[in-house]
Parts: sequence; structure tokens; C-alpha cells
Amino acid sequence: MIAFLGGAATVFAFAPFELHPLAFLTFALLVHLWMDAPPRRCAWLGFWFGLGLFGAGVSWVYVSLHQFGGMPAPLAGFATVAFCAFLALFPAAAGWLQARVPAPEAARACLVIPAAWVLFEWLLVWIFTGFPWLAIGTAAAGSPVQGYAPLGGVYALSFLTVSVAGMLWLLVRHRPRFLFALVLVLGIGEALRHVAWTTPEGDPVNVALLQGNIEQEMKFRPERYARIQETYARLSEGTGARLIVFPETALPRFYHQVDRAYLARLEAAAKRNGGDLLLGVPYLGGPEAYFNSVLTLGMSPPQAYHKVHLVPFGEFIPFGFGWVLRWLSIPLSDFSRGSPDQPPLAVAGQRVAVNVCYEDVFGDEIARRVSEATLLVNVSNVALFGDSLAPAQHLQIARLRAIETGRMHLTATNTGITAAIGRDGRVLKRLAQFTEGRLEIPAQGYAGATPYVRLRDWPIVLFSLAILGLFIFRARLTR
Repeated sequence: MIAFLGGAATVFAFAPFELHPLAFLTFALLVHLWMDAPPRRCAWLGFWFGLGLFGAGVSWVYVSLHQFGGMPAPLAGFATVAFCAFLALFPAAAGWLQARVPAPEAARACLVIPAAWVLFEWLLVWIFTGFPWLAIGTAAAGSPVQGYAPLGGVYALSFLTVSVAGMLWLLVRHRPRFLFALVLVLGIGEALRHVAWTTPEGDPVNVALLQGNIEQEMKFRPERYARIQETYARLSEGTGARLIVFPETALPRFYHQVDRAYLARLEAAAKRNGGDLLLGVPYLGGPEAYFNSVLTLGMSPPQAYHKVHLVPFGEFIPFGFGWVLRWLSIPLSDFSRGSPDQPPLAVAGQRVAVNVCYEDVFGDEIARRVSEATLLVNVSNVALFGDSLAPAQHLQIARLRAIETGRMHLTATNTGITAAIGRDGRVLKRLAQFTEGRLEIPAQGYAGATPYVRLRDWPIVLFSLAILGLFIFRARLTR
């Protein structure tokens, strides 16, 4: 029960609460529970900690399944608990692994446990197309540990967060020499926060991010379509920004079904400002292929980005799970994947790396595409999660992507949180949730690559493997 409560309390380290130091305390508790416990018990403690973390932190899955997906409440509740229990298996495996690696107490607290945690947190990127939500390093946005993000990404922050927790545990255990190590890690992190890893390129471009505030339950009703069109046309025509950004699937019809006169109206608004418009709209690419896309209108040649990393059950149905559609009703739930090698969109004098909705959870994938880009843009429709923790958590994730890449990150959403994020992760401007509005701000493009953009997640993953391998080898050599 203590492990479960510790995991649940960790959620308060994330947005919207952002009590960053709490993560150090809850993981210090986990270190204490794991220390000297046998592998089987460590696995159970890790499972309960994970169930508390994910049960409290991603319970918004229920809102998506029941309120907007039409799944019966008991089935949606069971599916949510089962999903959180599956995610909790990864902290359980981390607990079992660290207990199997022979190591002295201090090394276990500061190196072995962080290494095991990071490896299984990283595996969440890959299992069943990936769901790396609530990576503990995300909670470091705004803290001294944030400074390491351009070097090693979110998983380096996870390693350091758990390592600092281990140092705190050792201090409580009357090991005062670890105070110097703790101050050193946090001090270097704070200094790194002030390093400019990228350089400005060109003049800032005025950007307008549109938030139509279209209720999810009304979005796909035919009688509301004309009003949706008029809302976005009015928001587009009311700005002089050179780059106008619509949210994900802002127009709930396939691109070829949208009236040509309406598209011409949007294009005219962009051209009047001497710039371009990014339009979120489904795109039919062939008889059996349709994409969740962002298309350009305006002065630049026509271009498109097709979403690559799709959401299981929300945007595609995994093989063998077609029966789920008997209980789940989500429009446009079987998209095709776009090519992973799509170049940035050359619009409004910038090179824009677009990502759609939860694609920005995958820092490695963003880093792979950003080296040629000057701006990051995320378009989302998080109305599917209602008034839950998800929109604030998503914004915090976007802040990490800005810090890792040294790029300004612009997020345009249907119901919020629409925001402009500086390359240092600060939210420069945002709109209130569940309001119609237009966020206008000068956006500075940047060039250059942080160490993370060049090397991505591999250094921290290999470092964690090396730590575990070293202590296993050391124990065998001793014997």
C-alpha cells in the first residue's frame, strides 16, 4: 500500500501541479523499499508503485473510451485498469532486475536502480508501438535537472532524478559525503540551463495559433460542419500573421470533400499576409489509404505532412483486435501511416518540423527529424480527453521537446492547451482551455543541433546497460 501511494503521489510532480521535488522524495521511498528486498518482493513493490503512478496519472484513458468512444462504463473501467496494470509491469521488471544485480548499497541507490528504471521506461517507447507517457524525466521541466536535457534527453533526466533520490536516501541514512554529489549534480544542471545550444536563424516570423474550441461530441455532426468552417475562417481572416496554424483535423472532412471555394478563402487569407497556412485535415491518399495530415496553403508550393506514429485503437486497429469496434466508436479510427522520412515544411520563411498529437511524446523521433528544421509545430485534438490531466501533461511533454532540440515549439489544439514554448522550455504565451481564440506571437527560428539531436536516446540507454553489466561482471570476478 505504501508503494502504491508513493506512485500515486508522484503524479503531483507532473503538470498541472509541477511539484518537481516531490519526485525525488517518492523515488527515495522506492529506493528504500527496494533496498535489501529479494527480487520477487521488489517486483511486487515496483508493480504497486507503477499502478499508483499510472492509475492516477493516465486515468483519463477512461474519459476517452467511455465519454467520447461510447464504450460501456464497466467495460471502459476494466480496460483502463487493465491498461494501467500492464504499464505497471515495467516498474515491476525494473525492481526485479535491480535486485538481481549484486552491488554495494550506495552504488545500488545511485546507479543500479536508476539504470534499471531507465531501461524499462525506455522500453515503453517500443512495446505495442509505444506509450512512454509519464516518463519521470518529464517532471524535471523547470527544475535544475532540466539542464541535462539537451545532452541526453528525457531518459537522462529520468536517470538523474532517480539517482538524486538515491542520494537523498543515503543522506537520510547518515552518509553526509553524498551531499557534495547532490549539490554538484543540481549545480551543474542549473548552469547547463543557461547554455545556448542553438543559434537564431533569420528574423522572427509572426505566427497565429488557432483554437476553435469545437466540442468533441459535436465535431463530426453534419449539422455543425458549416459553423466549424466559419469559426476557422473567421479566426484566419482576423490575423495578419505570416504563419497560421490550424489544430489537428480542424476540418472533419477529407480534404477532397472540402469545398474548393472555402479552401480558396483560407488560401487568400494566408496570401494576403504574404505567408502560409497549415491546415489539419484528413487526406485520402488512395483507395485503401487515408492519413491524419497537415497540408499547406498560401505563398509556398503545396506540401503535406502525414502522421507517422499512430495511436492504437484511436487511429488504427491492431491486427486481431477488430472486435473492439463493437464496443468503441471513434470516427476516423483506422488511418494509414505516413513515411518516417518526410522533410520539414518550407513555409513563411521557416522550415517547420510538424508532429501530430501524441507524436511529440517520442523525443527520439522528433530529434531525428529536427536537424534541418528551424521551428517545431505540434497540432492536436486533445478534446478526446475532456477536462482531465492529459492536456497539461501533454504541454509539459512539449516543453521537454523544445529543450532537447533547442527549438521554439508551437502547439495548436482544438480545445487547449494552445501555447508557444521557448527553446528553454518556458511557456511564453498560452490560451485558456475550452475557449475559442487565436494566439499570436513572434516565433524565432533556430539552427544547430544539440548533443541529444545528434545522438538521441542511445547514450543513456548504453550507459545504463554498461552500469548493470559492470556490476554483474564485478560480482562474478569477485566470486
